[in-house]
Amino acid sequence: MGSMSGQFRENVQDILAVLPSTDDYFLLRWLRARSFDLKKSEAMLRKHMKFRKQQDLDNILAWQPSEVVRLYEPSGFCGHDREGSPVWYHIIRGLDLKGLLLSVSKQELLRFNFWSLELLLRDCEQQSQKLGKKVEKISTVFDFEGLSLRHLWKPGVELVQEFFSALEANYPEILKNLIVVKAPKLFPVAFNLIKPYITEETRRKVLILGGNWKQELLKFISPDQLPVEFGGTMTDPDGNPKCLTKINYGGDVPQHYFLRNHVRVQYDHQATVGRGSSLQVDNEILFPGCVLRWQFASDGGDIGFGVFLKTKMGERQRAAEMTEVLASQRYNAHMVPEDGSLTCTEAGVYILRFDNTYSLIHPKHISYTVEVLLPDQTSLEKIEKF
Repeated sequence: MGSMSGQFRENVQDILAVLPSTDDYFLLRWLRARSFDLKKSEAMLRKHMKFRKQQDLDNILAWQPSEVVRLYEPSGFCGHDREGSPVWYHIIRGLDLKGLLLSVSKQELLRFNFWSLELLLRDCEQQSQKLGKKVEKISTVFDFEGLSLRHLWKPGVELVQEFFSALEANYPEILKNLIVVKAPKLFPVAFNLIKPYITEETRRKVLILGGNWKQELLKFISPDQLPVEFGGTMTDPDGNPKCLTKINYGGDVPQHYFLRNHVRVQYDHQATVGRGSSLQVDNEILFPGCVLRWQFASDGGDIGFGVFLKTKMGERQRAAEMTEVLASQRYNAHMVPEDGSLTCTEAGVYILRFDNTYSLIHPKHISYTVEVLLPDQTSLEKIEKF
């Protein structure tokens, strides 16, 4: 083992001077992340050096996030776990990804999280000195209460996916655990969207706690280090049980922060809906609990849109013959693109219907993406047991 990190150290000695740390602990994280393959570990670390430069990580602690991010990014560090690691909280119900992405760039939101990680790592160093033992990992608590379809908005999910990819590539072996509390029925669908972006190793660290999560959390964090809100005894100096001075609970971003009225998106399909006609896009849903997610824009005027469930297989049905799942209405999708999603409560063929039957003169050109989001089976079974 020692010889291996010695060999690795030799292979990367040209960059040792610019690394944030050169101790064996630091070098071992890259080796572990690539199963001790020297070539792959070196490639990973060299790629990280580019990321450090690009994000200016050496000076990031002096950076200040803009006001809207400071006020509405729902996270924070509060206390330490029983082993002395800092605890990073994320409050999903307060996460208004659309509001944030209409107000600041995706880069700034990613940077906010890298800034948070660097602050947490600095805390790990301080803890190591204070406790006289190496503290190199971070505990995380994700409060998933209030997770809803709005959190599955595609550009928002892509931002989270990008963050986890960057985390795996640049902060390997840094998370001790990802503790999930109050996970609702929609959690398995949300988790399935993130799963491909995290390593097998990280997936194993996801702990979904059930109804007795407050008692369970105390196994990891002692009461005096855990906010009352999460089952401990810690409060703010003024007695607030939520520890608002440490954890930001977010909320809806006020519109006066918005810099744009929509986020640019790529669409998978283009089609023309002739005058006086409609277009049906079929999606077969094999079992309940899947989520149908769409986004569309129109050119040449507004367009009607609704979702229907077929009552007869094989043949095309008129809207009136099908079960209405989302009432058809007209959207000004030529001005602001539309997006939405729904949870399919039963299996069957769902039709997304673009309606131009009211327009006797103008055809409409539409761009759209539609996806079926499946739940992650493992976490689904777990949640159903609770």
